Amino acid sequence: MTQPRGRDALRDRARRVFEAAVAAVDPGEVVRRSLAARGQTLVVGQARLPLRRGGRLLALAVGKAAVPMLAAAERILGARLSAGLAVTKRGHGEPLRRSRVLESGHPVPDEAGLSASREVERLLAGLSADDVVLVLVSGGGSALLPAPAEGITLAEKQAVTSLLLASGADIGEMNCVRKHLSRLKGGGLARCAAPARVATVVLSDVVGDPLDVIASGPTVPDPTTFAEALAVLERRAILGRVPAAVRQRLEAGVRGELAETPKAGDPIFAGAVHHLGGTNRVAVAAAARAARKLGFRPLVLTTSVTGEAREVAAVLAAMAREVRQSGQPARPPCCLLSGGEPTVTLRGQGKGGRNQELALAAAFGIEGLAEVVLLSGGTDGNDGPTDAAGALCDGTTLSRARALGLDPRRHLAENDAYPFFEALGDLVITGPTRTNVMDLHVVLVGAERQRAGTRRRKR
Repeated sequence: MTQPRGRDALRDRARRVFEAAVAAVDPGEVVRRSLAARGQTLVVGQARLPLRRGGRLLALAVGKAAVPMLAAAERILGARLSAGLAVTKRGHGEPLRRSRVLESGHPVPDEAGLSASREVERLLAGLSADDVVLVLVSGGGSALLPAPAEGITLAEKQAVTSLLLASGADIGEMNCVRKHLSRLKGGGLARCAAPARVATVVLSDVVGDPLDVIASGPTVPDPTTFAEALAVLERRAILGRVPAAVRQRLEAGVRGELAETPKAGDPIFAGAVHHLGGTNRVAVAAAARAARKLGFRPLVLTTSVTGEAREVAAVLAAMAREVRQSGQPARPPCCLLSGGEPTVTLRGQGKGGRNQELALAAAFGIEGLAEVVLLSGGTDGNDGPTDAAGALCDGTTLSRARALGLDPRRHLAENDAYPFFEALGDLVITGPTRTNVMDLHVVLVGAERQRAGTRRRKR
């Protein structure tokens, strides 16, 4: 097979670095590292939970990685497992040997999610202190189990979610609001399972890995309040646009007329176990190892990227240009790596996602640079409402686009990166990866100038 050369070779290597990162956070492997069953003892991380005679062991997996996580748990637990249920994103489901699988909508909740929430509540109803519930949490759980609070309809939750997404709210802000409009979020699932013992394995899709934010913290104490949820809507300038019932519920909570979400010290969390099994940091470390094997000096910038995708793109592009021009902060051939989850404030009506927008914005900063490629991709294989994980750009992206009659600035202004990169053949399409630890940004800077200098010296 002919190996890719020149620009294509660099792009191929960027894809291989990204693929190595995704493979490192395979959800089945995360569960295998986190869970064991030894006799009548369940081992979760460093904790040990005795499986009491007469008690049941239930497994509930929620999120984009729910099916592979529960499949791995089934193999580990075997006949000890009394019943299992996975709730995952539509298109991510497949049959399991011992458990049921339900699919629902993401990122905007739907009727299927409402039905799945009821199934979860039925599974957890009437448990005793002898029972154990193993909860496997991955990104997407907030939308997949909407379970609106009393007085709130699914349509009203859908409206709030859409407004928050369009406003550029980060995941912490979104989940703060959603926890106060839900029965299962913000410790609600633990309350539903009480007095059973709850053990949670988490695949993190949130910067900094806060357990109370990932999937809206269904099994952990919620430190946020009704007042903070209301403040998010005010800060994002959407308080006057949310449904009246939502605003009224949050205001009633601020006045103390409604019970807050469960807080630290609540008896429902007595004996609860939580284990962080997979993170963006694990993925970035694997990307660094892959880059080194491919001949690039890896430099991890951060695993805590937040902020507007366009601003993140400007910083990464500036760093690539500095490396190309001065060899700082790393000498080429090098690989700059970062991870996290930027946001996009929608200004246009186009089609795309934060990773595609980041790549399009970065193309302006690296225009004309030789031997530089930037890949931005979501580890879950989906970028916004598209079938792409992200996109690639290099120093020729804008010139190639203009040759096709595309206007890069118009596409960026309209948040319309998908058709732009589709026309160039530069979308990164992996299909669902069944995992989710946020995004990865790979910047490869080849040794083009050093090779040219070597050739001149030889002459």
